[in-house]
Amino acid sequence: MTASPVTPVTVLTGFLGSGKTTLLNRLLRDPAAADSAVIVNEFGPVAIDHALVRTASENVVLLPSGCVCCRVAGDLVQALRDLYFRRARGEVPPFRRALIETTGLADPAPLLRTLVELPLVAARYSLAGVATTVDGVHGMEQLDAHPEAVKQAAMADRIVITKCDAALPGALEALETRLAGINPGAGRVRAVHGAVDANWLLETGLARGATRLPDAAAWMNAGAYRIAGGARPSVHDPRIRAFAWWGGTAASLGDVEEGIETLLELAGERILRLKGLAGADDEAGPVAFHAVQHTLYPPARLDAWPDADHRTRFVVIARDLEDAFVAQIFDSFIRAPARESVAGPAVAAISPR
Repeated sequence: MTASPVTPVTVLTGFLGSGKTTLLNRLLRDPAAADSAVIVNEFGPVAIDHALVRTASENVVLLPSGCVCCRVAGDLVQALRDLYFRRARGEVPPFRRALIETTGLADPAPLLRTLVELPLVAARYSLAGVATTVDGVHGMEQLDAHPEAVKQAAMADRIVITKCDAALPGALEALETRLAGINPGAGRVRAVHGAVDANWLLETGLARGATRLPDAAAWMNAGAYRIAGGARPSVHDPRIRAFAWWGGTAASLGDVEEGIETLLELAGERILRLKGLAGADDEAGPVAFHAVQHTLYPPARLDAWPDADHRTRFVVIARDLEDAFVAQIFDSFIRAPARESVAGPAVAAISPR
């Protein structure tokens, strides 16, 4: 197998003790993940199960599954670069995807920015998705006490609730309700001992499965979000806002990009995730957008809309940012829909809070 020019990357995050490594070990025994490079961004010994077959270098080891494991206690960019060229030279088994396990206290945002902002990395790797483990026993307390745990859940495409066999009756339902308030669009599953369907966990981007067909509707899951300006649910995390904005068709793709860039310039540090499908007069089909904080990923042109509704739409998960601020920026750059819609209400002034 020849090296793919761009390798999809799944980031596996979650708070301390939430079961990331248990999930990873189980995942690596699944044939669906057999052609993976695993980058463990931790200090100390690697907790990958059982004997490693052989050492390719001080930091790179080959696993019984055929996967490559790279132990990183420093420069993640250098690790990604080295793995790419080792694969090209045939020094490690060919891999089709990369999995990065973060530290339990990690903020995922800097890592996600690395995948697009650094040319050396962006030319070879692309973000496929973020999977977050949440402790089914201690998750509520961790979300209460640690902002990092809330941010890890808010930035996820997939949430795996772990240790479900040890949770008290009713605790998992309460935890799921809270997670739905933080991140309504993320897929959620309960797990025991890391047993999760590998394809569900890894296929989180616009392209899904062996045929790599676009699945924009599932990628956005816009129907799970409340409409901008609508009543907010009663949740434990008032700083987090998750909502959808619907508009019409922009005069040009440049207007859409300018609107998103304006939002990120004014409030990028408060935008945890943004996903969108936009229609423009100068585009034959929809264009998918994705942003993390100040970073706007390259737009992806799709052949067709995922449904009969061709309105521009964005879903936003933000911290300490009002819906109205975001809605007015989008209203300024994208025309109102031709028919009555569920777009957010008009706003009198722009004032981020």
